[in-house]
Amino acid sequence: MNQKQIIINDNYSALDALFSGKKTFLVCDSSYGFLKIGEHFDKLIESGFEIIKFSDFTPNPDYISVKEAVKLYKENGCDTILAIGGGSAMDLAKCVKLYANMSDKEEYINQQIIPNDIPLYAVPTTAGTGSEATRYAVIYYNGNKQSIADLSCIPSVVVFDSSVLKTLPEYQRKATMMDAFCHSIESFWSVNSTDESKELSKQAISLILDNMDAYLANDDEGNKNMLKAANTAGKAINITQTTAGHAMCYKLTSLYGIAHGHAAALCVNALLPYMTANTQNCIDSRGEEYLKGVFLQIADALHCDSTDELCEKFSSIVSKLGLSSPEYKEEDFEILKNSVNPTRLKNNPVSLSVDTIDMLYHQILR
Repeated sequence: MNQKQIIINDNYSALDALFSGKKTFLVCDSSYGFLKIGEHFDKLIESGFEIIKFSDFTPNPDYISVKEAVKLYKENGCDTILAIGGGSAMDLAKCVKLYANMSDKEEYINQQIIPNDIPLYAVPTTAGTGSEATRYAVIYYNGNKQSIADLSCIPSVVVFDSSVLKTLPEYQRKATMMDAFCHSIESFWSVNSTDESKELSKQAISLILDNMDAYLANDDEGNKNMLKAANTAGKAINITQTTAGHAMCYKLTSLYGIAHGHAAALCVNALLPYMTANTQNCIDSRGEEYLKGVFLQIADALHCDSTDELCEKFSSIVSKLGLSSPEYKEEDFEILKNSVNPTRLKNNPVSLSVDTIDMLYHQILR
């Protein structure tokens, strides 16, 4: 689908026409109260706009929160959805869109998704997940992570507001950027890659490298371009899905309490040298020589002349950002190696055995 993009430069009134005369269901996270765009929508509510706010959810939202949101949406007769926040807000809003027309006599998660044309607008407040550009939503059902997917849940309009990143803590700023960076690289090497996805990956990598310093310095232009980079990387992942880097990072996040992008960066940092040195274990149907070429294309996108230089450059970025390995216990490795979702590994171009995954986790936590 073609996603309309709106760039806001302190002119929030430009958004008013999108919501005038509509009953809008606003999904927002804890950042909302600190944002200029949040202030604007609160003023719209005071002036009579019909906007129903929902923020009763935690990071990595659970199905119970989704059900409560859908109930509120239906009870208030809403006809439009707006998400302002990070990946969790986006995921919950997507589920509201998908479930809004379903019967509440049966668990939504067990019903077949029937696409609908409910407008969904997104204002990402971190430059990382790219969730506003993908058909995926992650929620937790009975404590287990569930990936909900349908093309119809991709927001039709995304609003880029560089000011939303102004109050982002430094650690989250670094981690979310690396999430977008890892999306770009993983999508590039995925067995599902296409010419279109690889071009999107290249564009995202270029935006990240060109704007990294300005973004880390909290410059408006750097912030705006990093939002674009995350969105572009999200479009690439929407085509290819993630690979071993993300499959391996989830347990690091939950076990050690580090940010998702931090964990993804540590995993990709270990995977890059292993995979480039073991292309003989290629499982991409296009073959080993093709894969070698892909790794050289990734190196070129990062302005490197070889895969060795690529590995060194990525590692130096992770080190420069101070995204170090967490402290661990020896028994953690058994938990980690058994945590990897085999489905995600099917997208990885180099086969990884359980022993290899264990070895990689030892490298990550060394």
